[in-house]
Amino acid sequence: MLMIRLARFGARKQPYYRVVVIEKDRARNGRSIEVVGTYNPRTSPASIDLKRERIDHWTGMGAQLSDRVAKLLRVVPAEPAVA
Repeated sequence: MLMIRLARFGARKQPYYRVVVIEKDRARNGRSIEVVGTYNPRTSPASIDLKRERIDHWTGMGAQLSDRVAKLLRVVPAEPAVA
């Protein structure tokens, strides 16, 4: 089963997260399939950069969102489609 979850990067006490598509049973920072965004809680306000198209693609293929990633998706409004 695939999960879309956070992988921690950065130095000690300076976390920086990547939003990754990864197999559920892999380690937190294990080899991921694809990086679909970033999250930096240390900026004011926190910077969130998500690739909505890729997240929608992977959830359409059966990937599950972690609780934290689902909250981040709710915080960042979807960009309107350009016609």
